[in-house]
Amino acid sequence: MDTMMGLINLEHEHDFLNELTYFRCGAAVPFAGRFRLIDFTLSNMAKSDIHEIAIFTRSKYRSLMDHLGSGSDWDLDRRHGGLFILPPDWNDPTDISKGDLRYFHNNRDYFLRGKSDYVLISGSQFISTTVYHELFQHHLTKGADVTLLTTTYDQLLPEHDACVKVKTDADGWVSSLANEPKNSHVFTGVYVIRKSLLLDLVDDCIANYKNHFFMDGIKANLNQLNVQSYHYDGYSAIINSIDSYYRQNLALLETDAYKDLFFKGEHVLTKIGNQAPTKYLEKSKVSKSLVATGCVIDGEVDNSILFRGVKVSEGAVIKNSIVMQRCNIESGAVLENVILDKDVTITRGQELKGAKEQPFVVAKRRKI
Repeated sequence: MDTMMGLINLEHEHDFLNELTYFRCGAAVPFAGRFRLIDFTLSNMAKSDIHEIAIFTRSKYRSLMDHLGSGSDWDLDRRHGGLFILPPDWNDPTDISKGDLRYFHNNRDYFLRGKSDYVLISGSQFISTTVYHELFQHHLTKGADVTLLTTTYDQLLPEHDACVKVKTDADGWVSSLANEPKNSHVFTGVYVIRKSLLLDLVDDCIANYKNHFFMDGIKANLNQLNVQSYHYDGYSAIINSIDSYYRQNLALLETDAYKDLFFKGEHVLTKIGNQAPTKYLEKSKVSKSLVATGCVIDGEVDNSILFRGVKVSEGAVIKNSIVMQRCNIESGAVLENVILDKDVTITRGQELKGAKEQPFVVAKRRKI
C-alpha cells in the first residue's frame, strides 16, 4: 500500500513574530491557550497515519526540542520511524548546496531509509485540523507529480500578501503560481511529492546553485511537472506576523470559530501538562475568555487568552490581551491590547496599552 513520510520544513520561517521569536523559532510559539504552532501540522500528520516525520530546524530550536521531546504525545516514539529533529549539520566538505537544499542534501539518509515512496511537506504557519488521506488519494488518482493543498478566503487579510497564489484549469491542474494580491486561491504550504522526484529535483537545484526547493525545484519547473491542486474548505488560518498571530488568537474567542477549529476536525495533540484546575477567587470577574489550567485569578479578565499558570491579582485588569505561561499580573495593573510572553511580571499599578492593529508585545522573562 502506498504511504507517505512527513517533513516539516522550518528553514524559511525566520523570526516572523518579532519579540515572540527572540528566544525560540516560530514553530514553537504558544497558540490558543495551550498549544504551539507546530502542534497543528504535527497532529495532522500523525492523524494521517504518517509514522515517520522529520523537522528541518533552522535556529533557536531548544524550546522546540523541549516541547516535542521523544514525540510520545503524538505517538511518534516508535522503534521504527518516529520523530526526527534535524538541525543544521553541514558534514560534507564537498557540499555546494545552500538554503533549504542543504538540509535535503545533508539529511538524504532520512529519505533513503524511509519505507514510504511519497513525502508530505509542510511548514508550521498554516493552522488547521484535518487529515491528509483525501489529499493523498487525490494525488494518486490524478497521477500528479506534485499536489498542492490550497484553500480560499472570503476576505484577503495582510497575512495573505506573502502567500503564493494559485491558478488552475477546470481539472485542477496548476497553471500559475504567483504573488497576486487579489487572488484568493492560496497555497497553504502543504504538498505531496514522490520521494524519487524530490531527490532528483534537489540534485538538479544544487547543480544549478539554487537555494529554495519549492520555488526553484517546483515553481520554476511548473511547465515540465504535472502539478495538481487539492482544495481544503475547513477552518484555517495563516500565522506569519504579530498582527495575524494576535488577530487569529482572539478570533477563537468567538464560539463558532473555536468549534470550527477544535471540534469539526481531528483533535490537536500537544505536550501534556499536569496543572491543577484554575482557581477563581472572590474578586475575580472573567468574561468571553479562554483560560488554561493552573491559573489563579482575583482580578478582571475580558476577551483575552490566558495560558497555563498565570496569576492575576486583585484589582488587575486584562482586556483584549494574550498572556502566556506563568506570567504574574500584580494588583492595579492594567493590560489592554497586549501580548505578554512567558514568565513576564507586570508590577503593581503599571498600565500597558497597545492598539488592536498593533498590540504591545513584551518579550519573555521581563519585569515591568
